[in-house]
Amino acid sequence: MIFELSKTNSIANTYVAELRDETIQKDAMRFRHNLERIAAYFALEISKSMDYEQINVQTSLGMAPAVKLKEQPVLATILRAGLPMQQGLIQVFDRAPSAFITAYRKTHDNGTPEILVDYVSTPDLTGKTLIMADPMLATGLSMVLCCKELLKRFKIKELHLVIAIASAAGVAYVREHLPEAKLWIGAVDADLDARSYIVPGLGDAGDLAYGKKL
Repeated sequence: MIFELSKTNSIANTYVAELRDETIQKDAMRFRHNLERIAAYFALEISKSMDYEQINVQTSLGMAPAVKLKEQPVLATILRAGLPMQQGLIQVFDRAPSAFITAYRKTHDNGTPEILVDYVSTPDLTGKTLIMADPMLATGLSMVLCCKELLKRFKIKELHLVIAIASAAGVAYVREHLPEAKLWIGAVDADLDARSYIVPGLGDAGDLAYGKKL
């Protein structure tokens, strides 16, 4: 399943447009806030497919019928660029536990790049719904490796991927290697450049959110 925000009419499309706008991008706080808002929007959409139970709530004037989420998902992100989206997910699933993963690109002497998963901090994911967030899905290598690392350790019930901007190639790669995943994407762009940046994309999400790295 793929849900692409750009194919719908929603205020959340304005947040995606502002992420791309090179003038608005100069305000790092607003850039982070827009990532948070996109993730929160998708969290609400994901919540519609989850299981609930009927409860009664005591008010000051009587009992009111209500519904309650049966089980909290686990919210995961790939550091560092994914942190604002993690915050957006937490705003909706405010009782959910979190998982964090680091992945980095290593270039070998022959020029061949490799993505390595360096650090994983996670609760038990057995039988859980996992929501993994990352702003960019370029080649899809990092996302697939990170998810496979978790799937190797745990029997995950359901996997959702929340992404602001993806490339068509990245989506195809994820669909091939993680066919069970449900994708929630702000917009899908056609091209990747020689550096594997999404075109038109928005640039380096981590640098725009937290400053340029060495």
